[in-house]
Amino acid sequence: MEIFITVGQHHEHSNKNLKVAFFLNLGFTILEVFAGLYVNSIAIISDAVHDMGDSMSLGLSWYLDKKSKQKPDKKYSFGYARFSLLGAAINSVVILASSVFIVYEAIGRLQNPEESNAEGMVLFALVGIAVNGYAAWRLSGGKTMNEKVISWHLIEDVLGWVAILIVGVVLHFKHIPYLDPALSLCITLYIVWNVFKRLKETTFLFLQGTPVDIDVTEIEQDFLKTKFVENVHHTHVWSLEGEHHVFSTHVKLKSIESLLVLAKVKEELKAIVKKYGFEHVTIEVELVDEDCFDPS
Repeated sequence: MEIFITVGQHHEHSNKNLKVAFFLNLGFTILEVFAGLYVNSIAIISDAVHDMGDSMSLGLSWYLDKKSKQKPDKKYSFGYARFSLLGAAINSVVILASSVFIVYEAIGRLQNPEESNAEGMVLFALVGIAVNGYAAWRLSGGKTMNEKVISWHLIEDVLGWVAILIVGVVLHFKHIPYLDPALSLCITLYIVWNVFKRLKETTFLFLQGTPVDIDVTEIEQDFLKTKFVENVHHTHVWSLEGEHHVFSTHVKLKSIESLLVLAKVKEELKAIVKKYGFEHVTIEVELVDEDCFDPS
């Protein structure tokens, strides 16, 4: 049996970015609440409620991301990496829950439109674009599913504020009171659609689906090209949290003349999987007269 581990260097960077995004989002959310009430904009109020959920999710993500850096122990032999994935799942659920409230409020305003302060909408939209844009940029290079969910959502917030900016400019010149709640409804439905996609990806990782960037058949074919390899079976690949993957397989060998030849074959197999950058690799080597151990 051969086991080796490769460790990424992305951890500290991701935690710092989540910390910055959390404090930026929390501060701006508080400002949004007062801004939405001041300009009487359901789009801004809706976004404030939405961002309040974001702030809670970001704080939790920050904690879980830090937790995920803990080293393996007897309780979690693969380490705590999946705590980051848990953060992504909770984020998605919180966003969907807050979206229900926003849709409810927007529909009410469509039925009974109210006047909005166009100048105030433009001012706060510019601030929103700057704050959310900076936070999204900080997380744009994230590789974990947790960072991807947060980054994508911050980008959506930027788009939402761009839309509010456009509506504010339009309302400054034309009286269209239903435009603000209609915009809020469209933004929310767009966010819900994308969050569902992220939640689907997160669920796929929780269920230990094969990472989309890994071709298991290709790896097995590379193994079979190695001299003395008869067949490859029980190959499994799954991801810890969307960034670091785990690989295991059984390799049946043909007749081996010496231990030196066996050692050479093992080195060749390790060289094949090394290029994929797996976090943890287990290769069970079976000799010609050895039966495969299968508990089932």
